[in-house]
Amino acid sequence: MSRRVGAATLVGVLALAGCAALPQPAPPVPGSVVPSSAPAPSASADGSQLSPDGFDAAQRMAVRIRNIGCGALSTGSGFAVDEHTLVTNRHVVADSAELELSTYDGRDVTAEAASTAALADLAVVRTVDALPAAPVLADADPAVGDPVTVVGYPLGRQLTVTDGRVVGAVTDPLNENLGEVLVTDAPVEPGSSGSAALDAEGRVIGVVYAKNADDMSFLVPVSTLRDLLADETAFAPAPACG
Repeated sequence: MSRRVGAATLVGVLALAGCAALPQPAPPVPGSVVPSSAPAPSASADGSQLSPDGFDAAQRMAVRIRNIGCGALSTGSGFAVDEHTLVTNRHVVADSAELELSTYDGRDVTAEAASTAALADLAVVRTVDALPAAPVLADADPAVGDPVTVVGYPLGRQLTVTDGRVVGAVTDPLNENLGEVLVTDAPVEPGSSGSAALDAEGRVIGVVYAKNADDMSFLVPVSTLRDLLADETAFAPAPACG
């Protein structure tokens, strides 16, 4: 099966944080959109995937992000990569006056600094407070047909877990990333930007950053994420509003 998706699928691509649409931005957090949700991954027979509070590691590492800008509010998602660092999208944290972070259990986490990448729609946020859990990054990008689970906070509301598969790869339709990005049919909504996309073993295989009118979602692949995290020059302080 070809890894490339036809151009017809790229009509109406949306950036998912703050509900920005091309060519004109749509209103933030439209109330008419209902987030898709699916059951959380089930525990193994001995319950080892679940903590005593009933959340598994995939849910514990997800972070809700509220970007309070100059006269505007947008929402997005992110995930921890270590105790004091989370990954999200560049457009989730750009033009902010303040970032408000919260975890799966409703705990507020203080953001210390945000940095954005120039070559991909990625950002890292350093936190003062410790984050609950961090996933493992996959060693390689997934293949067409591989399962995908997206964990995030669509519309800035409840934590959701949605499932799908990798359907192909394509040159980024938003021209935000170098090289190809992944396309999946895992449901996402505005506010899902920055969500981790996981493989069947719970490893990160990409970062959600957009969807199109056919409800296909787009991922920055883990290979790009790994390359940028390993490059000390890849990130610069995020632009603030005003």
